Amino acid sequence: MKYKLQVDSFPKKISFKKESAYLKFFTASKDISRAVKLFEAEFGVKLNSLQRKNFLDKKTNEIRFFASQGSPGLFILRKAVPDEKFDGDFFRNYLSGILPDIGKEKIKDFYIDIPGYAIYKKYFDREEYYYQTFLEGVYLGNYTFDKYKSDAEKSAVLNINFLSLNKSKFSVVTKLTKSLMSSVFFARDLVCEPAIVMTPKELALRIRSEMSKNHVTVKEFNKAELKRRKMNAILAVGNASTNPPELIILHYKGSSKPKRKIALVGKGVTYDTGGLSLKPTSNMLEMKADMAGAAAVAGIILAAAKSKLNVELIGVIPAVENSVSGNSYKPGDIIRAYSGKTIEVKDTDAEGRIILADALHYASEQKPDEILDFATLTGAICVALGLFSAGLFTKNDILAEKLIRASDKTHERIWRMPFDDDYNELIKSEIADVANLGSRWGGAITAGKFLEHFVDKKIPYAHLDIAGPALKHKYKNYTEKYETGFGVRLIFDYLNNL
Repeated sequence: MKYKLQVDSFPKKISFKKESAYLKFFTASKDISRAVKLFEAEFGVKLNSLQRKNFLDKKTNEIRFFASQGSPGLFILRKAVPDEKFDGDFFRNYLSGILPDIGKEKIKDFYIDIPGYAIYKKYFDREEYYYQTFLEGVYLGNYTFDKYKSDAEKSAVLNINFLSLNKSKFSVVTKLTKSLMSSVFFARDLVCEPAIVMTPKELALRIRSEMSKNHVTVKEFNKAELKRRKMNAILAVGNASTNPPELIILHYKGSSKPKRKIALVGKGVTYDTGGLSLKPTSNMLEMKADMAGAAAVAGIILAAAKSKLNVELIGVIPAVENSVSGNSYKPGDIIRAYSGKTIEVKDTDAEGRIILADALHYASEQKPDEILDFATLTGAICVALGLFSAGLFTKNDILAEKLIRASDKTHERIWRMPFDDDYNELIKSEIADVANLGSRWGGAITAGKFLEHFVDKKIPYAHLDIAGPALKHKYKNYTEKYETGFGVRLIFDYLNNL
C-alpha cells in the first residue's frame, strides 16, 4: 500500500494540523463566483487573479494552491456539479486518482470536505452508500502491488479526515467499507502475483490461510481425489503441468438459518499457455490473470464473512495450469466429464470452460438456490463489450435484474447478452455430447451455452464473462495500473441486499 491509512470522520468545524491538505468540492453550476468568495472568507485566503480566472473557466475543473501562511498548507478546489456528466462513481474515481499525488507533497493529514447528500440524492440509493463511495475511492487510490520492486518505498502514515454533515451515518459505513476493500485487495493480490509463484497449490494455500482467520472452511481435492471422483475435465487440462491441478472448495454459513444458499464458481487457470493450441507470446503476457474468476470468488466470500452476511456461500474453484508437455491433452480428444457428459476438444486454448464443466456439476450437486460463475472466459466478450463491462448470461430475468441493479450502483459494469438455446447448434459435436468450441460467430455466447450444459436445469444460473474488466485497463483511475478485483464489490452488494 502507498500509505498506512488512518481514517476518521469529524464535524464540519475543525482546527487543521500543519503539513495538511484540504479538499473542497464546489457543487453549484451557476454563481460559482459567489461560492468562491464564501470559501475565501471562511478560510481567510485570497485567490490571485489567475487562480480565480482559471477556476471560474468552464473548461477547468480543479485548481491547487499553497497558502502563504497558516494551515492547511495545500488547498484543492474541485468542481463536482450534479449535471448530465455526473454519476455515482464520481467521488470514488476522483479520490482514487488524487490520493497518489498527496504523498508527493509530503502531506501528513488530508481533510476531505464531503458535500451535503441532498445535492446528489438521485445518484445514490441511500445516504450511507454515498459516503461509502468516498471511502472506497481513498482505499482504491492507496492500492499498490510493489512487493517485487527493490526500490519500493516504506509506507508512510497518512491521516484521512472526512468532514461530514452526518458523522453518525458516515461512521456506520466505515467498518463495512474497510472490510470490503481488504477483500477486494486480497483478490487483486492473488491475480497480480506472477504465475511462477501463484501455482494451483499456492492459490489453495493462500485462500486457506486467509479464510481460516474468518471462519470459512476450505477443503481441497488433490490430483488423486480428482481421479477418484472422475473429474476428468479438470485432470485433462491440468495434466501437462508439473504443478498438479486442485479443486478448492470454500464454505461460509452466516447463521443457522441463512437467507439463501448460493454457489459461486470461479475459473482458476493460474497460467494459460493455450496448451497445444499455443498462444503467441504477446497473448501470454496477461495470462497470469486467467484466474481472476477464482480470485473474485475468494474475495466475495471473504467480504461476506468479514461482514457476517446472513447467507450460505459455497465457493468452487478449479485450479490448473494449462501447460505444454508430452502429457498435454490434444485437439480431437474426447473427455468424459464428472457429470458423465462427453466433450470433444476442438481447441486446447478453450480450457476454462472445460474445467468449469466439472466445477459447475459439483456446485449443482450441493443443491444451492442459485449458481453464479465468474470467468475470464473469452476474448470474444471484449470484442463485443470492450474492456469496461462484463458479459452477463442468464435465462433468469429476476436474477438478471438484481445483478444489473448492483452493477449500476457499484459501477462494476455488466451487460446482459443473448442466451437463447439456438446457439447450442454452434457447439454440437458429431462424436461427443458437446464441443468445447463453436464457430467464429458469437464466441462468448457459445462459451456460456457450453457451461450451461453442466448446470442442473432446475437451479437459477448466471455466468459472468469478466475477461475485459478483470484486467487493468484505462477506464477509471482505480483500474489503470493493477488487475482490478472485478466482481467483489458487485456481488457483495448483491448479497447484502438479498
